[in-house]
Amino acid sequence: MQAIIIVAGFALIVLASLAAAPRRASVDGFFGGATQFGQAPGLWVLVLSQVTTWIFARSLMNAAILGYFYGIWGVLAYAAYYGSFLTGGFIVDRLRAQGAGSVQDWLRARFGGAGVTCYNLVIALRLLSEVFANLLVVGLIFAAALPQVGMAREASIVIVAALGLGYSAWGGLSAALRTDVVQMVVFLAVFAVALTALLTSPGFDIGAVLTAEGASGSWNGKVLLLVAALQVFSYPVHDPVMMDRGFLADRRTTRASFLHAFWISTLCILGFGFFGIEAALRGAAYEGELLGTWAVMFPPWVYTALLLSLLVSALSTLDSALASAARLMADELGVVPRTLAGGRMAMLGFMALGAGLTLWGNQSLFDAVAVSGTASLFLTPVLIAGLVLGRKVALWAYVVAFVAAMAGAFAYFARDWPILAGILPEGHKYEQLLMICLVVLAAGFVAVLSGSRRIRGA
Repeated sequence: MQAIIIVAGFALIVLASLAAAPRRASVDGFFGGATQFGQAPGLWVLVLSQVTTWIFARSLMNAAILGYFYGIWGVLAYAAYYGSFLTGGFIVDRLRAQGAGSVQDWLRARFGGAGVTCYNLVIALRLLSEVFANLLVVGLIFAAALPQVGMAREASIVIVAALGLGYSAWGGLSAALRTDVVQMVVFLAVFAVALTALLTSPGFDIGAVLTAEGASGSWNGKVLLLVAALQVFSYPVHDPVMMDRGFLADRRTTRASFLHAFWISTLCILGFGFFGIEAALRGAAYEGELLGTWAVMFPPWVYTALLLSLLVSALSTLDSALASAARLMADELGVVPRTLAGGRMAMLGFMALGAGLTLWGNQSLFDAVAVSGTASLFLTPVLIAGLVLGRKVALWAYVVAFVAAMAGAFAYFARDWPILAGILPEGHKYEQLLMICLVVLAAGFVAVLSGSRRIRGA
């Protein structure tokens, strides 16, 4: 019965998304998010779209898993990444004040084609990881909900990929914005029910949750909080979903949307993290990314609400990632023509690659965040020097910072390889990640400060 409710509930959400998608798509709407009347999206459309595309399934699972292992410090560490709405809003506003229409515009004016190519490579990897990670959670959910069906994981990944691609390709960014609103309202309603059930359950102790150290102790959560603090300035800039939404409305509306998205998304992450902390406090065994744990801990209806909230968040992120992929391939790289057919071709390519990676069998959720966050660190010294301090940065310095960041991302990804294991300090992977981030930032700042000069009159 539970499985039927989950499948039926998800089917209704997909149908609602299809109903909310625009009946007709224009090129401007597909790539730029304009309404059928050519208008920019309003404040709360932007807010709900920003939140639902960042409260994605992978993030919710990460918050819960980090809460389980590292207690409140693990949840705070992941919530710190949502400070990206504050740093991202600041960066977008500074870019727009300087007349840039996108991050690529600003980089192209200062570093030419080479600078933009480096950046586009990082965001292409980011978009691919978004598709992969959210389909991965979909597979985990249906495998847990339908254990008697041997191919539940693989079949659900293929079906959800096809459905997500279907309505995303229908209207592009304009469809993503409209369906994000529907999906976020559903998510908030379902999640509010589940969270209320948790907070009012017998034996729940908010004091214990807020001081919990998790199943593995709080130390690595504190280390991860330092990592988030190092990455939070550059992290939003390498997320094209967030950056694309920073250039759709006027500056005042955009500033307000980033601020509201920050507090709403942070509260959601903290709330979902409570489910992981509570599992550890009850001494529950860790099973299947916590899905098996929750099935034992909570009443069936609460467990069903949690799974539905994860599925909604996965679907909402997929359409936005595909819309940004279409804009990247058409507007920035010119790989496909800026037509509806060209955009849909780009979406199909990204969805096929992401689904292929998911079916390949990789199960790591947080590693995708750590690797892409490390890769984005080259932007921190460049943006601080060029955007905040008004200095002209040499191309060679930009490239050195980029190479250092990519090397750091690769070092973390391949940390178990013998040659890298001998170089990296011994310790937990998060301690190694912290050292990698410090080295990458040090190398980037040395290069950028050495290869920059103040612009006369700035």
